[in-house]
Amino acid sequence: MYRKADMSRWQGRIDEAEGLGGRRWHQIVQVFDPDTAGSSGNGKGVALIGFACDAGVARNHGRTGAAEGPAAIRAMLGNMPVRRRTVIVDAGDVACVDDALEDAQQELSAHLAELLDAGYLPLAMGGGHEIAFGSFGGLARHLEKKEGKPRIGVINLDAHFDLRQAERASSGTPFRQIAEDCAARGWPFSYCCLGISEFANTQALFERARQLGVRWMLDEDMSAARFDAVRAQVEAFLSEVDHVYFTICLDVLPAGVAPGVSAPAARGVPLDVVEPIADLIAVSGKLRLADIAELNPGRDIDQRTARVAARLLARLAERTGT
Repeated sequence: MYRKADMSRWQGRIDEAEGLGGRRWHQIVQVFDPDTAGSSGNGKGVALIGFACDAGVARNHGRTGAAEGPAAIRAMLGNMPVRRRTVIVDAGDVACVDDALEDAQQELSAHLAELLDAGYLPLAMGGGHEIAFGSFGGLARHLEKKEGKPRIGVINLDAHFDLRQAERASSGTPFRQIAEDCAARGWPFSYCCLGISEFANTQALFERARQLGVRWMLDEDMSAARFDAVRAQVEAFLSEVDHVYFTICLDVLPAGVAPGVSAPAARGVPLDVVEPIADLIAVSGKLRLADIAELNPGRDIDQRTARVAARLLARLAERTGT
């Protein structure tokens, strides 16, 4: 089910004495209008869209509540200062009703393709990590109109591969589904997963990752002191693709930084490593679409996770294209 943007959610501080330099996101964000999208997008605007769904988390036997994630992220984004980005639109939410996950993913794909066709950089807000199959589908719909065999790179910051075999799709299956979709299309499957926990993935998942040619780095190898190796991995992957879909599962962060997730990390990757990775992708010129997943506001503490999610999305909005 699609819900148009509710602009009453966009609230925040107003510093009138500061003039234009004191503006915040809630003062400039506009409702996405498909009738004028082509003229207002032009590759310079950011389009926000929510995926109010945690049916995949429920199917994966996780802690539900991520369906409330988009609203919590918007609440934190409202007070973000306006810097370089001055065209920001809210394209509303796709909500999952009565466990109709597959329908919700297809609807998300359709809306993302529309935003991409209009020239926007879509930033999607989850919701569980089942958002990933819908997000990739949107980029695929957009690119299949232009290229016969696009080289899409999927970069996932995550403690989990999410390559699980299961009878039904869930938050644990999206990248296996993407691999199968690429195979059906005759497209290469290029997947890089950074932040993998050796103790949160079974041997079967590691073996499937090897079979599919997945590149990964363990959380324990991703400290700030080892960032040169992380940078080399990201840059090598970027050099082999033309388009990037970037997804961040908040459970990649330490539990103290991101407690509001379905599966808090015992270790995690520090924010001072996650942010430079996001910067590398943003400035590459290849980022086409990004999303953030697994925010569970009901499990959050002092809105820590929501604040981190908003900071990361705002960072991508500001850095992309610079």
